[in-house]
Amino acid sequence: MSGHSKFSNIRAKKEKNDAAKGKIFTIIGHELALAVKQGGSDPNSNSKLRDVIAKAKANNMPNDTINNGIKKAAGALDAVNFEEMQYEGYGVSGVAIIVKVLTDNKNRSAADVRSAFTKGHGALGTQGSVSFMFDEKGQIILDKEAMEDMDKDFDALMELAIEAGAEDIRDDGDCYEILTAPADFSEVRENLEKQGIPMLEADLAMIPQNYVSVTEEEAVKNLRKTLELLDASDDVQSVYTNWEEENDD
Repeated sequence: MSGHSKFSNIRAKKEKNDAAKGKIFTIIGHELALAVKQGGSDPNSNSKLRDVIAKAKANNMPNDTINNGIKKAAGALDAVNFEEMQYEGYGVSGVAIIVKVLTDNKNRSAADVRSAFTKGHGALGTQGSVSFMFDEKGQIILDKEAMEDMDKDFDALMELAIEAGAEDIRDDGDCYEILTAPADFSEVRENLEKQGIPMLEADLAMIPQNYVSVTEEEAVKNLRKTLELLDASDDVQSVYTNWEEENDD
């Protein structure tokens, strides 16, 4: 999920195996259900639902699957009992980790998260123990190659992004990162969508204020173990760290 490194793994994430893609679709299905329960099934009057639909499309979820998920949620509001939760802690070498969970079983989720930290020789902390090292932002990731195909260079994208209401745009290797204030995220995403800008990812995210480099082999192994175990949990929605993970490619 989001945030393991900066963006070196974006392309790999878009080419996940079927099992991993299935998990992403399951999570998005739960997000659709929660958005419908909170704001209704009409995307025109539910900005949160519009955001989740955009996220679903960025992850290549078929339109029929999206529409069926919305209809199912609208017809079974009493059955939607998902809760959003956040866990915070440290991996080895002092790497800060934030885990976002969407679950219908808090005990199961807590056990999964605790186990991941323990097996990777990290430690869970209290609420606020590491989140002060992150800023919540709207984050939109664009594939640089796709932008080049549209004849959009960095300067052109910067102009579009600022006009759309974004705070900043960054060039990070294969990707461009557009950042917004959380309250402006939906409007900026929709403005860019109207311009025909294809998005690899679009979501609220926890952005580290600073990144930590870890080079010791055993520490890297334990950090990866923690992140892999968190990703394996069906309840874990997103994981954010301040670890500047080296790209294996």
